[in-house]
Amino acid sequence: MARDYYGILGVAQGATDQEIKRAYRKLARELHPDVNPDAEDRFKEVTTAYEVLSDPEKRRVVDAGGDPLAGPGGGGFGGDPFGGGGLGDIFQTFFGGGGGGFGGGGRGPRGRVRPGEPALVGVTLDLDEVAEGARKEITVDTAILCDSCTGSGTRDDSKPVTCGTCKGAGEIQSVQRSFLGQVMTVRECPECRGVGEIIPDPCLKCGGDGRVRSRRTMTVKIPAGVQEGMRVRLTGQGEVGPGGGPAGDLYVEVSEAVDDVFVRDGDDLHCTVRVPMADAALGGEVSVDTVLGSTATVTIDPGTQPGTVVRVRGHGMPHLNTGMRGDLHAHLEVVVPRKVDSAQADLLRTLRDAIGDDVEVVTASSKSASGGLFSKLRNAFVGR
Repeated sequence: MARDYYGILGVAQGATDQEIKRAYRKLARELHPDVNPDAEDRFKEVTTAYEVLSDPEKRRVVDAGGDPLAGPGGGGFGGDPFGGGGLGDIFQTFFGGGGGGFGGGGRGPRGRVRPGEPALVGVTLDLDEVAEGARKEITVDTAILCDSCTGSGTRDDSKPVTCGTCKGAGEIQSVQRSFLGQVMTVRECPECRGVGEIIPDPCLKCGGDGRVRSRRTMTVKIPAGVQEGMRVRLTGQGEVGPGGGPAGDLYVEVSEAVDDVFVRDGDDLHCTVRVPMADAALGGEVSVDTVLGSTATVTIDPGTQPGTVVRVRGHGMPHLNTGMRGDLHAHLEVVVPRKVDSAQADLLRTLRDAIGDDVEVVTASSKSASGGLFSKLRNAFVGR
């Protein structure tokens, strides 16, 4: 019969890896032979259960109703599942440094040559540059390959040597005894900083890093239709890595300058057109110069009301990668003259009498209430 590994640790079958680890740590502290000498068998049992359930392949066997430790050579509760590393050594997993296994060594030297970090610069474009695409010259302060040692970090023909402090391991291990048993800690070697080797005769220009700081200028192509906050990636144009490692990428982030006429909303453009009262009543049209050298004709229908928005298709911004253009939205602002002379006033009185409209307080039964301000106010307060 298959062992109930979940029951041994006191967790449900669907427990997460973190829940299994927490349950094991709690039981291990209670049952460790240094704390509870009479619980050694139980400690071995929960240790083996944790070893099974923390292995994805073995856990799949358990979830399928089998026992990954059953049969010849399958292990079991009678032995040390960690290859004779000692019951106390298992605790380096939880209380040690960056150890690479139970009872074993650490991660080893990390290598002196490593990839470089990405870099980020910003560029600001006006609306026409965004619409047409642009080539912009940018200045980048970054790390480049040292031209004196070509990335080796050494002077002349000298070579790196193995670190005498960590013996090339890149890290230093220490073992201490506690009530939990042997606790192994691993820390980065302070002499070589985890590399495992040192440069006794470093390059005078880069100090052994294999790279130097430099300011360089380059030209970046910004495609048409980019939007605020978008980034253009230049592969391999970022910082050169330590030891002359491969350069990271350079990202150019686009910002849009505020335009005097238009407000952009995605691929659409919005502008405000001031319409004299007479033109709003009689109708007319106005030409608007938009981007990419095009001119849009905004038609003002007779009787146009304040706040009317006229949409002109195909006169907005080009869409990134497709070139298809959005729309222009002209917001009509009807202008009422603030001052009129006597002749103009007489004309307006004649017009008012001819039209026959009077000032009125709008009611629900008024003809002008439908779809007007009254209707909007009524709808806004319904349900309050």
